[in-house]
Amino acid sequence: MTAGGSRTGDVDFERFRLRRFVDRLIEIDEVETHEEPVPLAALGALIESTPKAVLFRNAGPEGFEIIAKASAGRARLAAAFETTYEDAREEYHRRLATPQDVFEVPSDEAPVHDIRITGDDVDLSRLPFFPQHGLDGSCYISAGIDYTVDPETGRTNVGSRRLSLRNRTQAGTNVTAPSDLKRIYQASVARGERLPITFTIGNHPLDFVAATTRRPGDELGLIAAFRAAPAPVVRGLTNDILVPADAEMILEGYLDERGYVEPEGPFGEYMGYYGSIHMDPVFTCTAITMRRDVMHSTLQHGSGFVLDQCDSSCISALRCEADAMRILRSTVREPVAVHLCEASGGSNTLRVAIRQRFFGEARSAIAALFGGIRPLKHIWVFDDDIDIRNENQVEWAFGTRFQADKDIMLLSGIMGMTMDPSLEGRRTGAKAGFDCTRPFGRDDEILLIPSAARTFTGQARFQTVEQALEAGPLFYGDIVEALGSLDGREIACALDELRQDGKLGRDRDGRYHLVDAPRGSTGIVGPLYHDPNEGT
Repeated sequence: MTAGGSRTGDVDFERFRLRRFVDRLIEIDEVETHEEPVPLAALGALIESTPKAVLFRNAGPEGFEIIAKASAGRARLAAAFETTYEDAREEYHRRLATPQDVFEVPSDEAPVHDIRITGDDVDLSRLPFFPQHGLDGSCYISAGIDYTVDPETGRTNVGSRRLSLRNRTQAGTNVTAPSDLKRIYQASVARGERLPITFTIGNHPLDFVAATTRRPGDELGLIAAFRAAPAPVVRGLTNDILVPADAEMILEGYLDERGYVEPEGPFGEYMGYYGSIHMDPVFTCTAITMRRDVMHSTLQHGSGFVLDQCDSSCISALRCEADAMRILRSTVREPVAVHLCEASGGSNTLRVAIRQRFFGEARSAIAALFGGIRPLKHIWVFDDDIDIRNENQVEWAFGTRFQADKDIMLLSGIMGMTMDPSLEGRRTGAKAGFDCTRPFGRDDEILLIPSAARTFTGQARFQTVEQALEAGPLFYGDIVEALGSLDGREIACALDELRQDGKLGRDRDGRYHLVDAPRGSTGIVGPLYHDPNEGT
């Protein structure tokens, strides 16, 4: 990291600004906009009522401008990476492996320091905290990215946490689940020290990707890495923490040295259940800074049956799919597709499609994925002819290609997601893999999949059925298309003429052939699946 000195002459503080990203989402029709005044208490229901991002131009009595769910969708994450969603999964690892510079800019040149509020003027109650779920313990700002410096190593830790309003200067937060911040804070409490912390509010989705990616070392560099560009940072007014200078708003302060002293929650958690009330530290705010035309932000988090519309679920899905494809490429010969089911909560359920090349390949994939991605709970493996994003196709394959006594892999005593309520407080649980692929090496015993008749063009390539079959065996529909028929009945009659002439044969899949056969009978080409003349 480069510290000190100004490089603002060639810095584009707008490129990774949240407001500019929202403009892009509007261009691609990913935003529902509310121009009318909306009370803060009404925001939650409106946000949950649509799969789109939601922009409020006039929220609360202050007329806040608030964007919700800016990263809660595959198209939105693709826009953040400026590519397609499939390529974004590749970009995830490419950017993670490509470090970028982080450089400090002076406070008076950082847009997020345009407005500075310190001392007795600090008032969190004038910010857009609002009730986000019906039974939440307070009103919340859910879109915070937190930055701390580990006093023991000097490294910056970056995470993502909510804030619940307590009073003008204090808020609750959640430091209960296992995390680097929890480890750092508990060590500070043991020393009797406050832990300085800064929250940025109003961040580009790439910054959330960075904040939810855990890697060894100083995590401030992850912000620049995922942006694929050098990142300008600014030092706090009341603490010594560096954070992105192009954020919309900053809350500086500290977690006090008393430890876990105040109840916090409940709150709608990412698994789609309320997290229980628990003891947590108190955040005291010492400074608020923001852009002059600040755009506030909020996440949708943990809303029961619409988890696929929640920011954390969608970001987790991108990361899990990126990791899964990388693992599969080193495990199976031809991985085809991966799909994390956001609605299952966290990174619970992964679907995989492969083109099998050897025996046991589906099970190899399941074992490797469980070993490489700890949060996974259920893995489904399908053949490449199944669109794993299509619920009907997935259910059809599960119903016709899976036998529970031989196609399920059960693992027990395995670490899972700590917030999975089905663990009932245990640290380990069970995982299952479902092999929904066809038996390998037995393709000649597998019936073809029926689907609706094709759309016929009416353009003939042959003059007669016999000419068409001279080119090779064909299904009936292929013959109809080859002769340019838009009816098909005359084709059936023409086939019968060949049968009467002793020229027609059929194979086990139903294709027609030109063969020598007894007049008036259809010749059989190859063995049938079941010949009733052979008994049972």
